[in-house]
Amino acid sequence: MFSLKSVRRRGARITAVGVLAVAACATLMTGSAGAIVNGTDPTEQYPFMATIPESAPKHGLYDGTCGASLIDPQWVLTAAHCVQGDGLELDGIVRIGSEERKSGGTVRAIERTVIHPGYVNGDGKAANQHDIALVRLDRPVAEKPIRIAERAGQPGTPTRILGFGTTVDTELKFAERLRELETRRGADAECAPGYADRTRLCTISRVPEAMACFGDSGGPQLQRGRHGRWELVGATSGPGAPGVACSAGPGLYTNVPAYADWIRETLKRKA
Repeated sequence: MFSLKSVRRRGARITAVGVLAVAACATLMTGSAGAIVNGTDPTEQYPFMATIPESAPKHGLYDGTCGASLIDPQWVLTAAHCVQGDGLELDGIVRIGSEERKSGGTVRAIERTVIHPGYVNGDGKAANQHDIALVRLDRPVAEKPIRIAERAGQPGTPTRILGFGTTVDTELKFAERLRELETRRGADAECAPGYADRTRLCTISRVPEAMACFGDSGGPQLQRGRHGRWELVGATSGPGAPGVACSAGPGLYTNVPAYADWIRETLKRKA
């Protein structure tokens, strides 16, 4: 999910191009989060959870994935770097509502993608600018969409992240079953200077040595709404600090409520 830069595996250098370049959503977080390192099996059902299979052959990635959230019967929300990048190839489908990465749920073809016009493919604190995109499915699905929160909770608010990303910091081996992790909204100062701001949420794990990682990009960050139901507050974007392993955190998430007007206008205009 994060700017996947280079991952060392048994001495070999794996170049991804993650969040900024290809990410292929190997979606690697430049070294910070993806199937969520040290996450756990799902404790409940998440019918809105979606996956976008993809690859980046020129970078050696043949079985990548990105996460996404169903926000309308015919639309999913993900990270912009999950659908646009150097050498990135989408399989052309989205799987919705399954706890398995390659089976179950409902599968739909991708009709079109809409990337936020302000999206910037950069690096470090310049990365992940307006890292949000919408994907229209060829037909509606029966799964229940998740509601977008009115606003992100204050720093300290409990959240939860979901993903099928890598479970080990240094390997591009994605989880076959959905993983979850208890997190919290962090203060901007808990991420490196210049990383978190009004549109980018600093996210801290509530479990030691755990965080999203390669392959988790685009996936949801959830918080409880007024009636105790999950609401969408963030989309996995990248690391919240330079040069750290995924499990060391923090993570950086696109503040989805900050884009509510753009989302609403896009769905209405493209319907």
